[in-house]
Amino acid sequence: MDFVNVPAGSFRMGWSDGHPCERPAHVVWVDTFLIARTPATNADFAAYLAATGAAAPPFWTDPTFADPLQPVVGLSWADAVAFAQWSGARLPTEAEWEKAARAGVEDRRFPWGDARPDATFGRPPRVGRTLANALGLTDLSGVCHEWCADWYDDAYYLHSPARNPCGPESGERRVSRGGAWRHADPWSPVAHRSSLPPHLRYSDYGVRLVRA
Repeated sequence: MDFVNVPAGSFRMGWSDGHPCERPAHVVWVDTFLIARTPATNADFAAYLAATGAAAPPFWTDPTFADPLQPVVGLSWADAVAFAQWSGARLPTEAEWEKAARAGVEDRRFPWGDARPDATFGRPPRVGRTLANALGLTDLSGVCHEWCADWYDDAYYLHSPARNPCGPESGERRVSRGGAWRHADPWSPVAHRSSLPPHLRYSDYGVRLVRA
């Protein structure tokens, strides 16, 4: 897996014109970290399965989702955490994900700019096929939702700490980020927040790893 350095610094998180849960836009500081250039692939996950004997996720043998270069999907939050730990990595916080996706560029609707691609997908595309942002990260929208470490709270931005926010202490849903192939409009804005109960395994849920 290829990792990219995200320097420490502040950025404006959220979107003043977004959904209520994406407001208010607020400045937070995030320490430096490394983030994978793409979501984890089936090839990456196959190595984990072979080493650990863990159960394969749903859709693993479905030809629609079995290309080694497609992102691995069908992961629950706990599956994603276990894979990350085996890899010597972890899940990104929601703030880390958005900082990396914005890549130092403020006030852009998407990670790469303001233009919405015309393409849609009938299955997860191979990683690296979508537009890159300024850090060279791809697949940040249009491909799959990516699990984050945080519990989800609609109102979290109203009281989020200003330094290294990591979500509420508890909840019923875990944060995910990134637009997904299965939606009629897969191209989610960079500030868009999504979430899912952590035990569910959907064909548009994968993971992108980070390291400190």
